[in-house]
Formats: sequence, structure tokens, C-alpha cells
Amino acid sequence: MNKKTLSDLRQQIDAVDRQLLNFISERANLAQQIAQVKAQSDEGGLYYRPDREASVLKSVLEHNQGPLSDEEMARLIREIMSACLALEQRLQVAFLGPSGTFTEEAAYKHFGHSVQTLATNSIDDVFREVESDNANYGVVPIENSTQGIVNSTLDMFLESTLSIVGEVELRVHQHLLSNVEKLADIQVLYSHQQSLAQCKKWLETNLPGVKRVPVSSNADAAKRAASEKNAAAIASETAASVYDLSIHSKNIEDSPDNTTRFLIIGKQDVEPTDDDKTTLLISARNKPGALYNLLQPLAKNNVSMTRIESRPSHCVNWEYVFFLDLEGHIKNDTIKNCIAELKAEADLLKVLGSYPRAVL
Repeated sequence: MNKKTLSDLRQQIDAVDRQLLNFISERANLAQQIAQVKAQSDEGGLYYRPDREASVLKSVLEHNQGPLSDEEMARLIREIMSACLALEQRLQVAFLGPSGTFTEEAAYKHFGHSVQTLATNSIDDVFREVESDNANYGVVPIENSTQGIVNSTLDMFLESTLSIVGEVELRVHQHLLSNVEKLADIQVLYSHQQSLAQCKKWLETNLPGVKRVPVSSNADAAKRAASEKNAAAIASETAASVYDLSIHSKNIEDSPDNTTRFLIIGKQDVEPTDDDKTTLLISARNKPGALYNLLQPLAKNNVSMTRIESRPSHCVNWEYVFFLDLEGHIKNDTIKNCIAELKAEADLLKVLGSYPRAVL
């Protein structure tokens, strides 16, 4: 068999590209037809369906035979879905700003780059933008694999009427950004408190005498470092590009598997998929064995709890509420039975949302 020439292979790629273009255009046309059908149906203006998006991604990945990795294939498919959805409705997504934060990266990872992002000054503002319909959805950090829970996000759920409609996990790589030539020239370092903690060992070894200044976000840190002489920041690669900083040292986080989980918040209910989570807010009655009694229905109904966190109730001193992540959907019989029994024991029970587990 004769080996194919470079010219032959390029001609084949050109032919495949034309096929891809036709298929993507066909998908976009179908998306426009779906928009017309939805406009005349009970779904009205509900164009984005988190359950549908998750199911499509999982189906594609089940059929992925390489050589592209599942992570890379998921990124490509998300962008195609994002562009097609924008033909139906361009989503407005609020995130913790300014531009260049990891939360913005998480927003683009989940929704693709065809959405309109809205930078806010705080996690509270993300909730408010969605509650007031200035944004369709919001993205907020909830926990980091090395530094734990983000309490300000949990506290907002105590008063907000919004639901959790999805989640996204982002591998977080921390970079030292600066326009100085040498590490020895750095006199002040800006970063979010969590990033300072995530890079503690590296900083102690490489910048032991440098003043560390916590700020509201890593993007804000990059902005400050760009405007000051002999300053540096810990931030993302995106922030380096946005604020025209050089990446002095890459991947300085102490844990190579450093991952942050983000929640997608909105106003809709999400239908079941085959891999869901349900998050509950529960207030236990103040009596001996209260927490034990709350956990019993989970074991009885064979429901797996993946996380439990406690926070002050903000109503009465020394009283606490609990946040529980369960495996399963609120419409599943096992979760329904479990919640019915939990209500009998709880002073307050609020379902914060049932939503698809993060897909890569």
C-alpha cells in the first residue's frame, strides 16, 4: 500500500472540514426550529435546559473513541451547544468579577463563550442580579479541594429564593504574575486569601520576605500588580492576558489536583438525568441527638450523602443550619421518601435544588 502524501492528507482534512461545517450548520438550523416550537409551547422563554445539556454531553463522551481526550471533546461540544443556544437566546450570566477571575473561567467552561457575562463586585451581587432578572443565571464558588467551603455562598442560600441548577468543577492553576525581571524585585504580593493559602509552601520557599496583601479576587490582584512597580499577583492565565502581565512562575499551587467546585444558580426546576445531586438546607430542633435523628432517614432509605456543612442560623445565637449534598434527584422515590422523613425531624427543610453532577 502506497503511503499517503502530505497533499493527500490535507485534501482529506479539507473534505472533513466541509462536512463538519455542514453538520454544525444543520445543528444550528435545528436549534432555530426548536426556538420556534418553544415559543409556541408551555416552555415559553425557557431555552436553556441544564438536564438536556448534561445528557447531550454524557452521550457524546460515551461514544468518544479518541484520539481527543474526553475533556477536550467536552470543551468542543460545549462551544457548539453554546453557539447554537445563542441563536435561540443569548444567556446573561453573572459571576464574581472583575474580568479574569476563576469564576469567570467556570462560567465559560459551563456555558461556553457565546454567553454574555456580567461581572459583579461580590457573591451577594451575583445572587441579586439573578433575583432581579438582570441575569439568567449566576456562577458562585462553593468549595475548594484544599481550602474547603466558601461560607459566603452558603450564607446567601439562607435568605435567597434561587435554586441550584447545575455545578461545574474547575482545575485551578495558580500563577505568579508580574512585570518584574527577577523574583528578588518583588516587594508586595496581591492575591485572594484562598489563593495565598493554596500556594503557602511555594511562597515560603520562593518569596519568604515579601508582603502579602489579601484582596477581593485574583483578578483585582492582577489589576493592582499591573499598575504598581515591583508588585506581583497570584492569578490565572486569563488574568495575565486581561491585565497585560507576564507569567513569572506557572502552577505554584501546593496541590497539583487543586480543584474548585462552582454552583450554577437560577430560577427553574431541573428534570432528572441518570446522575444527579440534591442539596438541602436543614435546621435541626434543639434537642439531644438532633443531628443523629436527621441522618437516620438517609441510612434507612439507602441515600448517599456526599457532603455536610454547618453554618450559624443568623436567627438565634448558637443555633445552626446544615447543608447536605445527596446523590439522586428530588423526583426519585428514594429521595422523596428520605425528605418526607427528614421533614418530620427538622425545624426547617429547604430543597436548594436537584441538578446534574458536573461533567468533566
